[in-house]
Amino acid sequence: MKNLKMTVAAIALASVSFAGFAAELVNSQPADLQKAGVISVGGASNLTSLENKLAAKAEEAGAKSFQIISTTGNNKLHGTAIIYN
Repeated sequence: MKNLKMTVAAIALASVSFAGFAAELVNSQPADLQKAGVISVGGASNLTSLENKLAAKAEEAGAKSFQIISTTGNNKLHGTAIIYN
Protein backbone atom coordinates (compact mmCIF):
# COMPACT_ATOMS: atom_id res chain seq x y z
CA MET A 1 0.00 0.00 0.00
CA LYS A 2 2.86 2.37 0.80
CA ASN A 3 4.42 1.69 -2.63
CA LEU A 4 1.11 2.47 -4.32
CA LYS A 5 0.87 5.81 -2.50
CA MET A 6 4.46 6.65 -3.41
CA THR A 7 3.86 5.73 -7.06
CA VAL A 8 0.72 7.87 -7.26
CA ALA A 9 2.55 10.78 -5.63
CA ALA A 10 5.47 10.42 -8.05
CA ILE A 11 3.15 10.39 -11.07
CA ALA A 12 1.31 13.46 -9.80
CA LEU A 13 4.55 15.37 -9.27
CA ALA A 14 5.91 14.31 -12.66
CA SER A 15 2.79 15.50 -14.45
CA VAL A 16 3.06 18.89 -12.76
CA SER A 17 6.74 19.15 -13.68
CA PHE A 18 6.18 18.24 -17.32
CA ALA A 19 3.29 20.69 -17.63
CA GLY A 20 5.84 23.46 -17.17
CA PHE A 21 5.06 27.11 -17.20
CA ALA A 22 2.95 28.64 -19.92
CA ALA A 23 4.64 32.02 -19.48
CA GLU A 24 7.64 32.22 -21.82
CA LEU A 25 10.87 34.05 -20.96
CA VAL A 26 11.64 36.70 -23.60
CA ASN A 27 14.51 39.15 -24.17
CA SER A 28 12.33 42.06 -25.31
CA GLN A 29 8.65 42.97 -25.53
CA PRO A 30 6.86 40.68 -27.99
CA ALA A 31 5.34 42.69 -30.85
CA ASP A 32 1.92 41.07 -30.46
CA LEU A 33 1.64 41.45 -26.64
CA GLN A 34 1.08 44.38 -24.29
CA LYS A 35 2.75 45.09 -20.95
CA ALA A 36 0.47 43.87 -18.18
CA GLY A 37 2.48 44.72 -15.09
CA VAL A 38 5.59 44.03 -13.05
CA ILE A 39 6.27 41.10 -10.72
CA SER A 40 9.03 40.44 -8.22
CA VAL A 41 10.23 37.48 -6.18
CA GLY A 42 12.89 36.90 -3.56
CA GLY A 43 14.72 34.20 -1.67
CA ALA A 44 16.14 32.28 -4.62
CA SER A 45 19.42 30.44 -4.08
CA ASN A 46 20.63 30.61 -7.72
CA LEU A 47 19.69 32.16 -11.07
CA THR A 48 17.79 29.08 -12.27
CA SER A 49 15.69 29.08 -9.13
CA LEU A 50 15.05 32.80 -9.53
CA GLU A 51 13.94 32.33 -13.15
CA ASN A 52 11.63 29.46 -12.12
CA LYS A 53 10.07 31.56 -9.34
CA LEU A 54 9.49 34.45 -11.75
CA ALA A 55 7.97 32.07 -14.31
CA ALA A 56 5.63 30.63 -11.69
CA LYS A 57 4.52 34.08 -10.56
CA ALA A 58 4.01 35.19 -14.19
CA GLU A 59 1.92 32.09 -14.81
CA GLU A 60 -0.08 32.79 -11.65
CA ALA A 61 -0.76 36.31 -12.97
CA GLY A 62 -1.98 34.88 -16.29
CA ALA A 63 0.92 36.24 -18.33
CA LYS A 64 1.89 34.80 -21.70
CA SER A 65 5.48 36.10 -21.50
CA PHE A 66 7.83 37.74 -19.04
CA GLN A 67 11.09 39.66 -19.32
CA ILE A 68 13.55 39.74 -16.42
CA ILE A 69 14.66 43.33 -15.88
CA SER A 70 16.71 43.12 -12.68
CA THR A 71 18.37 40.71 -10.29
CA THR A 72 20.12 41.51 -7.02
CA GLY A 73 21.56 39.74 -4.02
CA ASN A 74 24.42 37.59 -2.80
CA ASN A 75 23.22 34.52 -0.91
CA LYS A 76 19.53 35.09 -1.54
CA LEU A 77 18.60 36.53 -4.92
CA HIS A 78 15.72 38.88 -5.71
CA GLY A 79 14.40 39.55 -9.19
CA THR A 80 11.92 41.72 -11.06
CA ALA A 81 10.23 41.05 -14.39
CA ILE A 82 7.76 42.71 -16.75
CA ILE A 83 4.81 40.49 -17.67
CA TYR A 84 3.01 40.60 -21.03
CA ASN A 85 -0.47 39.53 -22.15
